[in-house]
Amino acid sequence: MLDTPLQSRFLDHADPFARWSGLAIGITVAQVLVTMESGDITMPLVFALAAFGLCAVGGVLIGDALTPRPQEAVRTASLAPRLVRNQVPPRMAPLLLLQAGSLLVLLVIGAVTASYDSDRTDETGRVITLTCEGIRASLGPWPGLYYSGPMLAALALATPVCFWALRRIAHGPGDDQQRRDRAWAITGAWGLLVSSQLLLVVLMILVALTEQACAGPLGAATIVVICPLGLLSLFTLGWSLVTVVAPRAVEDEAGDEGTDDDE
Repeated sequence: MLDTPLQSRFLDHADPFARWSGLAIGITVAQVLVTMESGDITMPLVFALAAFGLCAVGGVLIGDALTPRPQEAVRTASLAPRLVRNQVPPRMAPLLLLQAGSLLVLLVIGAVTASYDSDRTDETGRVITLTCEGIRASLGPWPGLYYSGPMLAALALATPVCFWALRRIAHGPGDDQQRRDRAWAITGAWGLLVSSQLLLVVLMILVALTEQACAGPLGAATIVVICPLGLLSLFTLGWSLVTVVAPRAVEDEAGDEGTDDDE
């Protein structure tokens, strides 16, 4: 049985170890999934990114659960309520929410516009059919239901768990800096899942619409709209990875001043 000092030292390092282990396991699982034999090169990539994001989220949540909570001799209560939005990154959280909404919109559009042909079940829900110079052409990979299923499942699994963890952190013990650091790590892990999947969907649409000169004006307009989304997801993907590896929340001076004034 571990003595108290040894156990305390173990728990002090459990959080970063769990976060880094989640990333390492996610990378390993993603490599295995990418290299698995499949007649479709895109589906292994979809599974790989979903698995990587879920492993990152799982590692951060386990690390947060193992983090020892401070034992305060005297509990004090603030008149200002603790809100989740005060713990998450003030600038990056809205961007990640915007990306999550954009991802859902693109997946819905992809599902509606995907081709469904009972005679060609191998292409059902994963290509878009356009008429090019009087000839019908199937362009893909397209983010229809064939590809969006694993993405939506990963989001549906990770999003409520992360939100519950953020609420628990906001109302739990600890000083403001500790709560924010933990909340930033969870936000970064969720951001890894959202940003990587949005980047993949954008790449799928770009590849499909530029495969042949059949997209037309609507396709060109679509490319112009989604390219900024791709660049934004690439930026937030890097930020999320750095945040999971070493979360360190920046003090929100404006928010702190507002809290002091309220008190």
